[in-house]
Amino acid sequence: MTTSTRVRSASERASLVTQACRLIEASVAPPSLNDLAARVGVSPGHFHRVFKAETGLTPKAYASAYRARKLRDELNAPNASVTDAIYGAGFNSSSRFYEASDGLLGMQAREYRAGGAGAVIRFALGQCSLGAILVAQSRRGICAILLGDSPDALLRDLQDQFPKAQLIGGDAGFEMLVAQVVGFVEAPSNGLNLPLDIRGTAFQQRVWQALRRIPPGVTMSYSELAERIGAPKAARAVAQACGANSIAVAIPCHRVVRRDGDVSGYRWGVARKRELLRREALGEVVS
Repeated sequence: MTTSTRVRSASERASLVTQACRLIEASVAPPSLNDLAARVGVSPGHFHRVFKAETGLTPKAYASAYRARKLRDELNAPNASVTDAIYGAGFNSSSRFYEASDGLLGMQAREYRAGGAGAVIRFALGQCSLGAILVAQSRRGICAILLGDSPDALLRDLQDQFPKAQLIGGDAGFEMLVAQVVGFVEAPSNGLNLPLDIRGTAFQQRVWQALRRIPPGVTMSYSELAERIGAPKAARAVAQACGANSIAVAIPCHRVVRRDGDVSGYRWGVARKRELLRREALGEVVS
């Protein structure tokens, strides 16, 4: 196969992408686009398009996601130190590791090594027109907006997400932030001018960023969202990313529906999804 060859069949595309993934995973440092394309025998532009269409990620994003997964595995290994993880995950210097690790893990490496121990999450429970609500904030920003019927169940959900973090009930100042979030839930068109701490895989983050660009009152199908992020074959993975979202309304996964327009599949219940869509379609504000 020469560098001018174009991959046509589905089996050829799958084989090319599989080969490229193995090359990325076997490399000490993430290989360049040109190097990968040359090694699989196609042009860089064509390789980039095929890889993104098949995986939903660019080669660079795949390499970053693989390194993040390897880093987590290294940190989770019995008796492993952070120093061991640095080199086990393919970082050739500690300075490069510390530059990248916070973005890859969502927290400092030593916090992750301890299962999130030492990370501080402030939270508060309240009520809104959709039922119980829990708002949590890390040092980076809002890390959870959870909806449900039972405040206790929401707190257990938060504990499951951050099993060894230090969970602290919010003070009076934090209650003001919660009131702002509740106001946003009641009237999403007003927007939420607060930083978010968005934690997920590279693919999930692409989906969630695309969700945030869907305006209130507009819906799209999972297939359309997959097309929008450049991964037309990844509708099922898009639906899974929507289901993994833990920041309700601010990352508006409720605006994604089935191809036939049917409202289904919402982490916090289909009835809440219908109500949010109804309210947004009418531009309604609940007092």
